[in-house]
Amino acid sequence: MLTADPAAGTPVEPATEEGSLSETVYLRLRTALMRAELKPHERLKVRDLAQQMGTSETPVREALFQLAHDGAIEIRPRYYIRVRRLTAKEYLELRDIRMKLEPLAAEKALPHLTPEVQEKLRDTHRALREAEESGDWTTALQANFDFHFGIYAHSGMPTLTEVLEGLWIRLGPTLSELYPQAAPTYADRHQHLNILDAIQAGDAYALREAIKMDLIEGGRALSMHLARIEAKPPAPAGRKKRKE
Repeated sequence: MLTADPAAGTPVEPATEEGSLSETVYLRLRTALMRAELKPHERLKVRDLAQQMGTSETPVREALFQLAHDGAIEIRPRYYIRVRRLTAKEYLELRDIRMKLEPLAAEKALPHLTPEVQEKLRDTHRALREAEESGDWTTALQANFDFHFGIYAHSGMPTLTEVLEGLWIRLGPTLSELYPQAAPTYADRHQHLNILDAIQAGDAYALREAIKMDLIEGGRALSMHLARIEAKPPAPAGRKKRKE
């Protein structure tokens, strides 16, 4: 179990400040997870994170325990702390939940998506497509997150937005595997364009359907990719040397 070690000379902040620092670290890691900046099974080292964030190890540990409670990372004491990889079944379960909640968030946001917001969404989608064409996968992933939450953040339903963020902290790292092996493909035009058209027309039904189809079509290759990973036989264990 990870614990603070005052004897090691690590500076310890006062309780009130420590709580604030823990929340700051938590939010930074949470954002990195949602935006696919962290990869499945990526190791997280308390000391390294503390140095990167300019804090002691205690608030980092507290933030990591919270993220483990959220289901975003896994902790094996004395072995590792790492980002969780979703199974194909877990990915599909999250997708089914998202298909109920994300269209609702988009519909509630619709009256608040002003022409200025719509233009920003179009710019974000263009950035996504340009990044895909140039092979800038990091920018593509972050633009995809910005596009979706650029809509949902206007829902006026903070609890719903918080629930969606909770889903995306578990989902984000797995989305990092979209590129290049499982890039989204669409039967016709990109569903983001259908989403934008529905917003411009003020058509709530078309918006909900476009969101659903984006989740289905955009994630189909990723779902198959995850299934293939699980279907691979485990690597054979190395032979033990026979004692002479």
